[in-house]
Amino acid sequence: MKFDSEPSESEFALMGEAFLDTDTNRLIISSIFILYGNAASGDLAKGMALEVEDAWNEPQVFINLKGISYLIRFNIQGLLQPNISPDEIHANSDFRMNFFRVEDFSRLHISFVDEIGCNTGYFLYDNLTNHSTTAAHEYGHTIGLLHPHYLDIRGQGQPGIMYPRGTLVDAGYQWDPAVPAGTKGGTLNPAYRKVLPSDIQNLHLEKLGFNGEWKAIVGDFTNLYHEKH
Repeated sequence: MKFDSEPSESEFALMGEAFLDTDTNRLIISSIFILYGNAASGDLAKGMALEVEDAWNEPQVFINLKGISYLIRFNIQGLLQPNISPDEIHANSDFRMNFFRVEDFSRLHISFVDEIGCNTGYFLYDNLTNHSTTAAHEYGHTIGLLHPHYLDIRGQGQPGIMYPRGTLVDAGYQWDPAVPAGTKGGTLNPAYRKVLPSDIQNLHLEKLGFNGEWKAIVGDFTNLYHEKH
């Protein structure tokens, strides 16, 4: 994982399906979370999907395509498949499908996706509780976004969704607003991250090429099954 040292904007690498609804003037990005693992549950899958959908739809961003303005909307579903096999994941050919193992322990001590613009990863259950925004953050990686290069944003206000834990922020966004920046408790509390218009603009959705059915599919499958750590 080298996201911290890489540029803040990526070439467009969406892992999902884009549909240009010309009747309602909406560009709809559809993704499905498939959860498995000992800490996964149906309620968790639904909750993650709702969190991600709400977070990414909150900015109400429009895109201009050939002179027409389209509202960008994210349609996220969450499903539990506790008995899914490695072969099923390896054989997946549906660009909407994203597969995540969820466990109480990760040897990396964090949640992660396998690469930028991918459809698989490993989630640490504790990262998904208490409005941590981890699911929305990791979804950003699956649709092509990196961590920003500069991780000291004091004086800049609201942290965007792609800032990682450990980022230096204004006191009100720290775990403990009363301690000096960089000390214990003096870094970004991920619960305060938000999807900003700039996060969606960094997806470069204007690069999409649509087929005759107004659909676009871009990105590479990782289709990796994760064993429990």
